[in-house]
Amino acid sequence: MEFAGALAGHGIDLVSTGGTARALREAGLQVRDISELTGFPEMLDGRVKTLHPKVHGGILHMRGNAEHMAAIREHEIEPIDMVVVNLYAFEKTANKAGVAFSDVIENIDIGGPSMVRSAAKNFEDVAIVTSVADYGAIAEELTANGGALGRATRWRLAKAAFAVTAAYDAGIATTLESIREPAAHGEAAVFDVEVMPPAIRVIEKLETVLRYGENPHQRAALYVDGSGRGVASGKQLQGKELSYNNIVDLDACWELVSEFDAAQDAAVAIIKHTNPCGAATGGTVVEAYRRALEADPVSAFGGVIGINREVDGEGAEEIAKLFVEAIVAPSFTAEAVARFGAKRNLRLVEIATGGDGSRGPARMLKQVSGGFLMQDADRGQIAEGELKVVTKRAPTAEEMRALKFAWSVCKHVKSNAIVYARFDGGHGQTVGVGAGQMSRVDAARFGAMKAVLPLKGTVAASDAYFPFADGLETVAEAGATAVIQPGGSVRDAEVIEAADRLGIAMVFTGIRHFRHG
Repeated sequence: MEFAGALAGHGIDLVSTGGTARALREAGLQVRDISELTGFPEMLDGRVKTLHPKVHGGILHMRGNAEHMAAIREHEIEPIDMVVVNLYAFEKTANKAGVAFSDVIENIDIGGPSMVRSAAKNFEDVAIVTSVADYGAIAEELTANGGALGRATRWRLAKAAFAVTAAYDAGIATTLESIREPAAHGEAAVFDVEVMPPAIRVIEKLETVLRYGENPHQRAALYVDGSGRGVASGKQLQGKELSYNNIVDLDACWELVSEFDAAQDAAVAIIKHTNPCGAATGGTVVEAYRRALEADPVSAFGGVIGINREVDGEGAEEIAKLFVEAIVAPSFTAEAVARFGAKRNLRLVEIATGGDGSRGPARMLKQVSGGFLMQDADRGQIAEGELKVVTKRAPTAEEMRALKFAWSVCKHVKSNAIVYARFDGGHGQTVGVGAGQMSRVDAARFGAMKAVLPLKGTVAASDAYFPFADGLETVAEAGATAVIQPGGSVRDAEVIEAADRLGIAMVFTGIRHFRHG
């Protein structure tokens, strides 16, 4: 209403459609109905109202073209110098649980995009406004320039408008492609999430240009999908500008701590170069943090921390003792923010939770030369009842809890990965992490080498099967008493035999967690 009032204040006549026209009148503004302009009533439940020559002729005629000007005079078409459009919220409607198929279709805007494209094409004479964020700047420019907008502004608005319609159409096409059969009127739309889309339409909005990419000689920028979800849409409370590497690491640690139910356990992950150097759960944030730090305090220096619960003052006071680059959590108490305030460069990022939005995209893209790879996000979970004990000795109850914890962490470690962990006091803790090794034996050795805490009595998780018994023997030699792995090797029998010989309990998950990038 404020923007409409500003336009009216410059002597601009307002013309609008049904609901918007009513709202403008209720705000005390003079406005003409679109039917008054066209001389034709809105019809077909509002499907036809702006699709009319007196609308598009008023927008599309070129003011410097004598024939165009003669035509609009002959047909009594009034010039339209600015078009302000907010498109139907198609994707918001389509994403509602149980949405009716007919509602999905009815929320496809026809007249709006048509006016947007007409005005954007004729930017030399017409301004097209498609974003509420532009209202203030436009009102200021109108005031400064006696009610006119400059050519540069109209060009900027036109480019933005075509981007809006491109994203809008891409959203419609992608959504409709996921509906295999049209449901009857009023019946819920049935989305087929099992089928990969026939086309990938990546429409992301530039959020910010970053200082540089992974290295200073690489340019970089952050783009957002408009969902308001995930690390890309996190709210930064304080600290320096986020770097490319900060964002990558924040995403990695948020994904890891999201494996754990915040209502049940506080979870903390300390990440360096996307791999956890320490991860733990606890009854409180400060307890989980201390346990995560204890696993590898040297590597934790300069890391990025993910926390699955609100950070309170006690947790903040303890974390503030360590130099870290950034922290991501669902929220920070006022006391926590105050405690972190002395570390002005420390980046604090709040991330919205709720639904599956906090866990990132359901599908993931990776660019390769000449194209893209797409896959479902790794959301694989294993219930305890689905684990298969393959050794003579079954894991104890405490070993089983530790195995499940280690498996959840191992999923977020670069392959080849081995994670040593323990479970005591009712909570899990990593002890050693072997990440990104070319050999699984080397991953087992490296994880043991990185251990600061005692390895005796730990358990070990392997993201893929042991192809030979030597990897298992290395884990046992380090002190692990139980192992969790996918199984599926042609030498499984040999590995099981080695476990029995060593007195190790071993369970198969039937699912692996390779992580290559």
